[in-house]
Amino acid sequence: MKKDKSHIHWYPGHIAKAERQLKEQLKLIDVVIEVLDARIPLSSAYNNIKKLLGDKPRFLLLNKSDLVLHHEIKEWIEYLKLETGCKVLLSDGKNSFNFNKIIDTAVALAEPKIQALMAKGLLRRPARVMVCGMPNVGKSSIINRLTRSSKTKTGAKAGVTRQQQWVRINPKLELLDTPGIIPTRQDNQEAASKLAMVNSVSENAYTAEFVARELLEILDRKYLDDVRVYYKLDAPPTLENIALSRNWIKSSAEPDIERTANYVLKSFRDGDIGKFILDDIPNNCD
Repeated sequence: MKKDKSHIHWYPGHIAKAERQLKEQLKLIDVVIEVLDARIPLSSAYNNIKKLLGDKPRFLLLNKSDLVLHHEIKEWIEYLKLETGCKVLLSDGKNSFNFNKIIDTAVALAEPKIQALMAKGLLRRPARVMVCGMPNVGKSSIINRLTRSSKTKTGAKAGVTRQQQWVRINPKLELLDTPGIIPTRQDNQEAASKLAMVNSVSENAYTAEFVARELLEILDRKYLDDVRVYYKLDAPPTLENIALSRNWIKSSAEPDIERTANYVLKSFRDGDIGKFILDDIPNNCD
């Protein structure tokens, strides 16, 4: 079936089951780490997370923070703290990040539950922590770095982790790795497009041309100078202009839009164009 060029379609079947699987596991969990993509802090969040988790303690982890500007992500941290009431930490793709903060925060949030169990005469046990989030936000990579191993399957494609598994971090903490949460229906196409831009949606669900055009519109609005400098353009940063500037012309003498779209998406995802946050902080917050 031909893809609709102006719509993101959902989903691989295993992702659609993720919410049900999480609900089944929640009774075993003390604390939830919700991993977000720092480039899309709102669009990579699960809207029904409070309903799903109930009163389970959680904190937010803005991953891939090395792909955004420091002063911009600081504003997002303050907004998310205010909006969610949760602690917000950063992680990135480099070895410099101190993951002890993640462990210490999870253990501290679990302590009231552990104390309550001990008050009933049970022995102290490790905090049981769930890592959740949209596909490809970096959940498995975070766990692998916490454990300094590669016990968890990871990869660059959306939805790589298909089976839930416990990972022992240290005597104080155990992590339950989970498939990424994603709704069975995505009514918000703007958020869906941004998820595709950061590679959190299967490539089968969209056309590169549609997503790349949407991406360039956002970058043109928010980071015009960076984009024009990177692509060496004096004209607006459209797929056509980028193709022409690189002489990517098909035999029909038309710009090679498909090649250019894939190039634009890759250069954004790799951080080559610059460090960008695609979401906007809502204006209605005080």
